[in-house]
Formats: sequence, structure tokens, C-alpha cells
Amino acid sequence: MAFAVSSSSTAVHTSSLSTSFEQTKGTVNFGQIGSFQPFDRPVLPSRRRWAVKPLNAEPKRNDSIVPSATNLIAPDVVEKVEVEDFEELAKELENASPLQVMDKALEKFGNDIAIAFSGAEDVALIEYAHLTGRPYRVFSLDTGRLNPETYKFFDEVEKHYGIRIEYMFPDAVEVQDLVRTKGLFSFYEDGHQECCRVRKVRPLRRALKGLRAWITGQRKDQSPGTRSEVPVVQVDPVFEGLNGGVGSLVKWNPVANVKGNDIWNFLRAMDVPVNSLHAKGYISIGCEPCTRPVLPGQHEREGRWWWEDAKAKECGLHKGNIKEENLNGHGNGAVHANGTAPDADLFTTADVVNLSRPGIENLLKMENRKEAWVVVLYAPWCRFCQAMEGSYVELAEKLAGSGIKVAKFRADGDEKAFAQKELQLGSFPTILFFPKHSPRPVKYPSEKRDVDSLMAFVNALL
Repeated sequence: MAFAVSSSSTAVHTSSLSTSFEQTKGTVNFGQIGSFQPFDRPVLPSRRRWAVKPLNAEPKRNDSIVPSATNLIAPDVVEKVEVEDFEELAKELENASPLQVMDKALEKFGNDIAIAFSGAEDVALIEYAHLTGRPYRVFSLDTGRLNPETYKFFDEVEKHYGIRIEYMFPDAVEVQDLVRTKGLFSFYEDGHQECCRVRKVRPLRRALKGLRAWITGQRKDQSPGTRSEVPVVQVDPVFEGLNGGVGSLVKWNPVANVKGNDIWNFLRAMDVPVNSLHAKGYISIGCEPCTRPVLPGQHEREGRWWWEDAKAKECGLHKGNIKEENLNGHGNGAVHANGTAPDADLFTTADVVNLSRPGIENLLKMENRKEAWVVVLYAPWCRFCQAMEGSYVELAEKLAGSGIKVAKFRADGDEKAFAQKELQLGSFPTILFFPKHSPRPVKYPSEKRDVDSLMAFVNALL
């Protein structure tokens, strides 16, 4: 998988960053955008290795031992792995300018980080990366349903910056099955999540598996209810990176604290190309059927999926932003006073069987099952369960008709004690495989919950 690489190949000193702003015409007050403070950094890209704090990485053994003529046993060589506290780094960079945040991100991750470009005002990210003088990479998701103006804009951006954007495409067979089964505009009837999962989320997941970090254009003022607490840097709560597992990917949001008007002041001052749809009333731009202009006084996200809840305008790329309201004690499976859960259910597809308490008990009692079963023990409020929803649904789709049933059992609240005693529940999510001819289920031991890892687990037990 390739990504766009900028034509710049050498790092520059801080003085070069300052010069870039001095060359702009006139004097512009960018507010926070123009508040970049010079700071010291080496000329050559950093070669230090970084690990994300939640991984709790242990020292790694170096097995390359030089042979000795006396056949002596060489000692193990231990390579020290630095652990980065990104919550603390986010606090340090809270008042930093977008340019300073971008420079820090590119410095830390080098060729293992890329900018996610949607074809809207997030072109500002590419301009910031260009101003740092460091090499940078850009990728974009081509859903197959973008506006013609967006495709023309992609071409203009490539020529302006001398880069090649590499596009991630959805799986052709999955798109074909979706359209043949539900039609071209099913999202108007049953919501946009399924279409976005096929056309955007899964291609993004493939892209991020080759990275250790990515850069987004999220801002706190973009979406009511979902982005108001976006930090400038965080451990990605949803997707996995190059090393796999929870906490293997870092997410940078350099313009998190910048207002939309300030972004546009910056773009105009730097004479950056913009999508022509903006001049037609479009602010937030996505796929053509799901995006429309907004009226004066409307919020920018009201032009996206306008037929759905205004407080949950996320396609799945930033699902980790969606927070549970008025919910306390998540780790204990707390519910509201009326006994109902405030969170939307997960894994809601015809390919996933919803097991009740009697259903899972019957499955446990069977010694000779007609079919093997895969069951996830989950809680809707658990962010790790939310993160694996796409891969588990995809697993169910792949196993449909194979003789293996895929199911879910909600194991929080009143069911938690039962699940801990009878179903090996330690934490959410817990995945179990019920073989055909064995009464005891086998617990999935890994934190890698991508569909390939889950399929390997299933195939190994057949």
C-alpha cells in the first residue's frame, strides 16, 4: 500500500518555518493559528522508537548475536523501548499552534504517519505540513460517490503541492452485494452506517494498519455532541495501527482548537486551493447523496445526513468521539434508574444472532452441537466493543452460510456475574468459540480484533 509523499525530502530549521510566514502578503491576524512559537529540534528526522502508553510494552530481545570463535554464549541484548504518555503530551500542546502540532507529529513518526484528506477545508493540514519543510504523506478515501468537484479538487491539490495522493477504495464485491441487495439509496431508509462501513470505514482500517499514527482535520466546533472534547493528540480509541492491538495507533488533530472562520482566514492568506463546492454553500463535504448546502445560521454538519439525529453526525471514521451521556460507573455495567441502557446496541445485523440468557445457557449445555458458534460477550458502552463492531460484523458476513453461527450476548448489568462465572468473562469484549463436539467454549486470547485475526482463530479450531 502506497501513500502520497511530498516532494520535500529534508528537514528545515525553525527559522525556515518563520520565513514561510514572513513571505505572505500583508499582515494577517490568524489568532491561534499564527501563534507558532519557534522551538529547537534536530535537522535530521528522529530515529527514536516510540511506543504508545496503553500497550505497556516490555523490553524487546535482540536476537542478532555475532558468532564467536570460542563458541561462547553471548548475553541477550535488550533494546530499550520508550513509552510515550500522549495524554500528558496533549496537555503540553493544548495551547500550541496547528503548525507546531503538525511539526511535532511529523518529527515523532516520520514515514509512519499520514494525513487523512477528505477534499474539504482540511486542505489546511497539507499546507501546514508543507510549511514545516518535512516530508509528509497524504491519503484519501474514494468512496465512488464523491462530487465531481471533489475529484477536480484532488487533482488541483496534487499539482499545487507536487504530491501524489494515494486513494483507498472500497472492496468491489462488498459494494456490489450492498447495492444489489438494498439498492443505491438504502441509507435514506435505514441509516448511513452500513454504507459508510463498506465504503469508508473498512478502507480506512486497511490504510491505518500500515501506519503508527495519522493526522485528521477534526475541530471541536464541527459537530454538536461528538467533537467538543477532541484533543490535539490521543491514542486512537477505535482503530489499530501497524503493530496491532488496542493502543497501537496515535491520532493527531492539529486544528482541534481552531475555529472554522480562522481556518478560512488561513486558507485565504496562504492562497491555498479550495473545493469549489464551498462557494455553493457546502461547508462539510462528504459523498454526493449525503451532502447538501446549508442555509445561513445552520451548523455546518446540518448539511450531512440531514435526515438523521443532529447529535450523532459521524460516519464511523471518528466513532470514538461519541460519548455516553448521563452514564456513570461503566466498568460495573451501570444502567439508568429505569433499568434501560442509554447506549445504542452493537452488532445489529441479520448475520449476528442475539442470544438471551436462556439461549446462551442452552448453548453451554450442548455437548454435540449441530453447528459451531462464535459469541462475543459485550457491553454497548464499552469503547473497545464499539471499536470492534465493524470487524465483528464483517466476520459474521464472511461466515454466513459456512455452518458457523456468529452471535452476541450482552453480559453487563445483571448478567455480568453469570458471565464471569460460566463464560470466562474477564473484560469486555470477550470472544468465545463453541466447537461442535466439545462442551467447553474456547476463549479468544488476543487483543487483536481485526477480521483477519478473528478468522484465523476460527479456522484454527475447526
